[in-house]
Amino acid sequence: MQNYLPILPIRQTSNSMLRFNLFSLLFVALCLAGIVFSSDLAAQTKKTHKLVAKERPNIVVILADDLGYADLGFTGSKEIFTPNIDALANNGVVFKNGYVTHPYCGPSRAGLLTGRYQARFGMEVNAAHSPDDPYMGLPVEELTFAKRMQQAGYKTAVMGKWHMGSHPNFHPNNRGFDEFFGFLGGGHDYFPESVKVSSAEYSIALSRNGKPAQLNEYLTTAISKEAARFVSATEQPFMMYVAYNAPHSPLQATEQDLAKYQHIADLDRRTYAAMIDSMDQGVGRIVAALKQSEKLHNTLIFFLSDNGGVYPEEWMPDSDWANNAPFRRGKVSLTEGGVHVPFIAHWPAGFSLKSEYAGLVSSLDIAATSLALARADVSQAKLDGVNLLPHINGENPASPHPALFWRLEEASDLWAVRTPEFKYLNQPLPGVGKSFFDMQTDPYESHNLNGAMPKEQSELATLWNEWNKHNQQNILLQNEPYIMRRAEFYQTLYQAQLEKALAAELQVIK
Repeated sequence: MQNYLPILPIRQTSNSMLRFNLFSLLFVALCLAGIVFSSDLAAQTKKTHKLVAKERPNIVVILADDLGYADLGFTGSKEIFTPNIDALANNGVVFKNGYVTHPYCGPSRAGLLTGRYQARFGMEVNAAHSPDDPYMGLPVEELTFAKRMQQAGYKTAVMGKWHMGSHPNFHPNNRGFDEFFGFLGGGHDYFPESVKVSSAEYSIALSRNGKPAQLNEYLTTAISKEAARFVSATEQPFMMYVAYNAPHSPLQATEQDLAKYQHIADLDRRTYAAMIDSMDQGVGRIVAALKQSEKLHNTLIFFLSDNGGVYPEEWMPDSDWANNAPFRRGKVSLTEGGVHVPFIAHWPAGFSLKSEYAGLVSSLDIAATSLALARADVSQAKLDGVNLLPHINGENPASPHPALFWRLEEASDLWAVRTPEFKYLNQPLPGVGKSFFDMQTDPYESHNLNGAMPKEQSELATLWNEWNKHNQQNILLQNEPYIMRRAEFYQTLYQAQLEKALAAELQVIK
């Protein structure tokens, strides 16, 4: 049965967060109008920077983890040094309204990797690190865009954090990636001495293509070196997904990087800054490998974060080291601080002028753009993303998306919709609740206009309802047939040990 946003003000259920926390304990580990160009740049772009690359480009997607919006040089930071990421921004396109599809790790990555809203296939919570569970992960029916790139003749790789399931069903090598170096869970310690022979998610051994891999140095550096190696060694067109876990907790940085940030008094903030610095060094290492192998000119690099930086919510009150200014709140929230992220596209062969682009852009568009450039078969893909190239080069003056949508664990009372003009959302967090904002005059969500513009609210509710018709219930929390299949599996594997817990879960869901 579908859930709908009422056209009139929507009833807020008071126990939504309680249900969310209950379900999270059972299954997941929550990880802490139109297009506006500069007129001169737009004119130059239309004249001289049409899509001219004759060969299919390489694609590199660099994803930060829990990065605060204001914690990069190009977004305004004066205390954290990111020259390599800034260079991509200063020689590429900065998306001023770049969004992800979810305010925390796993679902956001599921949307990016498939090019489809994760609500289409019900993956709306983090997949727990559960190597024995063949249902805990990105549904096998969903193809990643890496798989489609692979089918189009690209060599593919993922370096770093997976978080799409730890069972072999979900392993990167079985989901479209020729090479994998990293870890399967939602996080990992950064130093080699933390690695133990255990099943603990944050200290488990790294993996290289399904076999244990040695960690001999700081994890961010190891991921960067593997990415650079792949770039240098690969001669055919390639797609590489570099999924850093930096600057996600635990807050761990090298002494060398910490020494650069003595000007930051707070130790947590200082360590977080050093972790970002290490990631920036890694971006520089990857770019250097592209230059040295003469591949940079025809490589499209995307850089973004999976969600906003951490914000001190009631369940993580001491998580205050990130800066999401000028936006409100951060990770977990549907306000701009949770889903509006730093977002860059850099491609010398396709667009070499620095520019800022203000149309609505989504992480979903990475898959659609990459597949279009790869000339891959997308006839059965049902993508929600858009090929950004006609918009970037000025051929299509419309916003890539007339509206963007969000739905969290319970579709009836955790939702948001944004058009170029307005944003309508509901989330039972302090100071949020049901909110309506004029994004043209109030992009930082300072003035809640809920109830003041009923016609506009009704129009956005209609858009969300229409979008939600094509979604399904959360497969890990609400889709009872799916849960029953998992129950049968668990009963076979663990018998009475988990039978009671599953029975309690189903009772709650009914």
